[in-house]
Amino acid sequence: MAVYAVGDLQGCLQPLKCLLERVRFNPSVDRLWLVGDLVNRGPESLETLRFLYAMRDSLVCVLGNHDLHLLAAWHNIERLKKSDTLREILDAPDADVLLDWLRRQKLLHYDEQRSVALVHAGIPPQWTLGKALELAGEVEQVLRDDNRLKPYLDGMYGNEPNKWNKNLTGVERLRVITNYFTRMRFCTAEGKLDLKGKEGADTALPGYKPWFAHKDRRSRHVKIIFGHWAALQGECKEPGVYALDTGCVWGGAMTLLNVDSGQYHRCDCTEQGTPRPLPALVQPARMADQS
Repeated sequence: MAVYAVGDLQGCLQPLKCLLERVRFNPSVDRLWLVGDLVNRGPESLETLRFLYAMRDSLVCVLGNHDLHLLAAWHNIERLKKSDTLREILDAPDADVLLDWLRRQKLLHYDEQRSVALVHAGIPPQWTLGKALELAGEVEQVLRDDNRLKPYLDGMYGNEPNKWNKNLTGVERLRVITNYFTRMRFCTAEGKLDLKGKEGADTALPGYKPWFAHKDRRSRHVKIIFGHWAALQGECKEPGVYALDTGCVWGGAMTLLNVDSGQYHRCDCTEQGTPRPLPALVQPARMADQS
């Protein structure tokens, strides 16, 4: 069995198919890990969801901010923005089936055998892996609760509070947890978020760093695969941290990582939508050998 992790899809189905064909992905035995942001901005969000749902037993999926935005629009159509490409999903006859499946996915996945965590944006430096899994579980329970889902989705938008406090309750508590897992890029060592910065790792405000760059980060012993940050272009110098969003929807490429061997593959599409493979990439140090 091979396990692959793929960067943000955002409705770009053809590059995903290109990559799965290249590695001869077999859904009956192989597994595909998705870092979230399955939909939005790209040309085939509905088709992408249907493709994934059809192979759902072969997937591990964590939710990104665009996925949560889709769920919010499912319950309140006024949440849609002009730049969204989600209306086709909401109008589809199988929308309820697809979105009910989507809301049951995780915010954080941990593979104990491999000591690898999968998350959309990251794990804040002040949290241990155990604490992160516990708090992710709080949001996951709400997403699966029919009575609590809509109030959460209505209240999840916003940048405040910008720092975790164990005494937080209600929607503020859920919002800051959600922002860490799905929107974070820069923060202080204590976890204070800067949610406005979206450029490269060297553009942090004074006192802030990329979440993974803090030397006392408490999840340092765990390998972490994440997406969300296209401006990194897949480059992350921090050992054991793997950035997979290479900006496919913005004209870049989609990146697939063999979780056990550390081998990278990339694929983009021509303007006509024909898959065009790029050379496979291999890191000098294999993922399995890194601490």
